[in-house]
Amino acid sequence: MEKIVDKITFREETRPKLKKEGKTIALCHGVFDLVHPGHIIHLQQAKQMADILVVSITAAEFVRKGPGRPYFNDEMRLKVLEALECVDYVMLSEGYTVDDIVESVEPDLYIKGEEYAKESDDITGKMTAERELVEQHGGKVAYTTGEVFSSTKLINTALSGLPEDVIRYMEGFVTKYSMEDIKKYAEKAEKLRVLVVGDVIIDKYTYCIVHGLMSKDTGYSSGLEYSEQYLGGAAAVARHLSSFTENVTLMSIVGNEEEMRLQLFDGLADKMRLKFTYSSEFPTIIKHRYLTRNAKREEYRKIFSINNIPETVRYEKEAGEAFRRGLAEKLEESDVVFLCDFGHGLIDEEIRELIQEKAKYLVLNCQTNSTNYGMNIITKYNRADAFTLDQKELKLAYPLDMAEEHFALAKLSSHLGCGGWLTRGSEGAYGIEGRSVHECEDIHECKDIHECKDIYKCKDIHECKDIHKCKDIHECPAFTLTVKDTVGAGDAFYSIAGLYAAAGAPTELGTFMGNIAGALGANIVGNKEAVEKVNVLKYAATLLNI
Repeated sequence: MEKIVDKITFREETRPKLKKEGKTIALCHGVFDLVHPGHIIHLQQAKQMADILVVSITAAEFVRKGPGRPYFNDEMRLKVLEALECVDYVMLSEGYTVDDIVESVEPDLYIKGEEYAKESDDITGKMTAERELVEQHGGKVAYTTGEVFSSTKLINTALSGLPEDVIRYMEGFVTKYSMEDIKKYAEKAEKLRVLVVGDVIIDKYTYCIVHGLMSKDTGYSSGLEYSEQYLGGAAAVARHLSSFTENVTLMSIVGNEEEMRLQLFDGLADKMRLKFTYSSEFPTIIKHRYLTRNAKREEYRKIFSINNIPETVRYEKEAGEAFRRGLAEKLEESDVVFLCDFGHGLIDEEIRELIQEKAKYLVLNCQTNSTNYGMNIITKYNRADAFTLDQKELKLAYPLDMAEEHFALAKLSSHLGCGGWLTRGSEGAYGIEGRSVHECEDIHECKDIHECKDIYKCKDIHECKDIHKCKDIHECPAFTLTVKDTVGAGDAFYSIAGLYAAAGAPTELGTFMGNIAGALGANIVGNKEAVEKVNVLKYAATLLNI
């Protein structure tokens, strides 16, 4: 008997035959990435509860355990289950839920491990919906008992599913924080009234096949494949946040192009409140990137970029005043403001001062890009409650201090009067507590720093061991080196780390959550999709299982 069957065959041929014979059917579902003794016991107990045992696995593209998972591909996982004597049929589920399998199998019993018996503990929030769907099809949920093993833990350690630096980091992290802590702050974040202010950017991606250099010039000769448009800039940040709370408002000035308005409302209106002011003089920002895909893996390289951003953007008086009035009103009723300053003209001095004065909790991101290089420096702000920036942006703010990133980051923290994060690409991130550089005892213990009148020429600053031991700075490694596109990774980090900070989470926990979001964002092309709460929490659970 062929054990591996597709859904249509089972629904139209196998199930009717089994039902005619009076057989009872049990269904077990999971990733089954590495089958271990716990799985065997679970499946054997499930087989004892019914005549026929069907086991389904989640297809690789829908597994939410972070980049690099599942460790084994679909075919391998199906074959391992097929080899088990207690399993009668094996099926592939092609979705984030088990709905397609339940509707095809219509099990008498849907069997889970006893750790799922308390539905409120399920971080995916799907267990209740699964039970209700099973009951709609005439079945019920049952539970097995027995020792709980973890294939995730085995893969993370025994099979080197995680890099060594991540394993070392997580071994320390789990002594201080748990999944309960992460869920607690996520629940607090749900109640926050969030305002996102910043430029809305349309990211247009055109995919090409590069043939080579032009025969009579130095440019690329490429074949056009197709183009897509994604909602970027402040819209991308708002989408990330809307997965964690329903109370998100996005404010911006955009062009009055009808096609763009429809795209923005179609993509955003069901997830958040939109407070747009329309400009008749300046268009909605479009950044058009031309990309080619790596021939051997899903990784993209940008070969050219153009945009429609004018050299100087000064919105017409009516649009500017309408935006400021609406912003002043919205600041009063918002618990936290995410200020996304992309340096494209929306955040002028008046808007900047208004937000710094009125925001109850301000999460700041002041970005450097090719159109504003050297002109949009984060130190133009003098107040925030949390911030993020990358290494290039920190270097522009403190060019003479970058021989020691910790010191430059501490100076920025002191300047803004808050904690925040420095994202470092493949090297991970630094998180600094909301304490002034002058309050850090370890830095003050180094006499050589304070005795040197010209700190920028002082050779001894590099010899000071204490500055590297500042307890206020937490270092977190990158959680993945598997990358499709880094364009949205920084915004994802900023969104989730900032939201956790606004919910009262410690900086170190915010660093962890931001790095998870960044890892997930780096595996999304452009801003095609938002980083979803369920994916962030499941990846956190994967990393904590060390």
